[in-house]
Amino acid sequence: MTSSAKPLSVAVIGAGMAGRSHAAGYRNVNTVFGPGLPPVRLAAIADANTALAEDAARRYGFEKALPSWEAVAEDPTIDAVSIVVGNALHRPIAEALVAAGKHVLCEKPLAGSLEDARAMAELERTADVVTAVGYTFRRSPGIAAIRDHVRRGELGDLTLFSGRYWCDYATDPKGPLSWRFKGGAGSGALGDVGSHIIDAAEYVAGPITSVSGATLSTQIPKRPLPLGAVVGHNSAPVSDEFGEVENEDTASFTARFESGLVGTFSVTRTGFGLPNGLAFDVLGVGGRAAFDQHRPAEYLFDDAQPDARTRGARQIIAGPQMPYFAGGVPMEAPGVGASNADNFTYQARAFLDQVAGVAEPLPSCATFAEGLRTIEIIRAIVESAQSHGAAVQVPPAV
Repeated sequence: MTSSAKPLSVAVIGAGMAGRSHAAGYRNVNTVFGPGLPPVRLAAIADANTALAEDAARRYGFEKALPSWEAVAEDPTIDAVSIVVGNALHRPIAEALVAAGKHVLCEKPLAGSLEDARAMAELERTADVVTAVGYTFRRSPGIAAIRDHVRRGELGDLTLFSGRYWCDYATDPKGPLSWRFKGGAGSGALGDVGSHIIDAAEYVAGPITSVSGATLSTQIPKRPLPLGAVVGHNSAPVSDEFGEVENEDTASFTARFESGLVGTFSVTRTGFGLPNGLAFDVLGVGGRAAFDQHRPAEYLFDDAQPDARTRGARQIIAGPQMPYFAGGVPMEAPGVGASNADNFTYQARAFLDQVAGVAEPLPSCATFAEGLRTIEIIRAIVESAQSHGAAVQVPPAV
């Protein structure tokens, strides 16, 4: 396609921290990976917090702010939409957008319940628009490079995947009781950050077939009620009244992969001093690799080098030899960095590649069906925890 093509009009529902990441991604899609997309019209950002929507629209160059998601669904000029709001709202918004003929990129986890996730996967099966789930870590150059090592057999037969996602956004007991602390077992740290490490594990090492040994715990069982809107993980004025936390702060479990590989996992939102700690090690009989989001511009790699004097883990710096880097950053040189913000840009470009039918698109985004699979794994983890760690089978990958 050329710049004379009809503009592709995009909107974001949700003006919080993740919504702004989607907005920034759409703003940058035509700056990466060369031509191919039509011009992108930044149409609207919608949020019930109109001041927040107006600020995000101004900051990221969108034409207008809207007070509700319904206003986006009703606008016939908008082609593609990101849903970036509370999980329980994903299904009704997606259903309305698909009914209006709009392409949908939904933030993870896919839905607030297994029932809603199944309905959304069925919606996708019959829809004639693009539907996708936002697993941004699939776009990390380091993670994508490790996946390539595994697929080429450079680690040999895999022996262990050890993954974690440790965050500290809920360590303060005075933090307000937002929607993130509602929804029942599996909707806390597991749904919020566990969904990312589960998807990353399957992306790198293949399908998970069962889970066992699961435990869920809540370190801060009550939190003060907010006096107003809570944005993202931010603090906010609170009252003297407290409400019950309904989901887990921390979870751990083991998993068995289709290949026979064993995996160990832990996730938490009360990990002091760890702002965004997704990390994993993947070990094989012939090598190992490791990634840590706190150092996103590199990964560690170790293999059977012929000279024993030089064997050991090597720091691989992000550069044009890795996926997404060439054409994806302004300065295409090793050592200039890679960030979570870049991942959102690559994801937005991949989504719009699908929408526009680009001839040589980036790898496609995860589907609603894949989003459902993650929630099925989370439900199996919850069932294992409720059964004192018993092994629970996961439905086969489609």
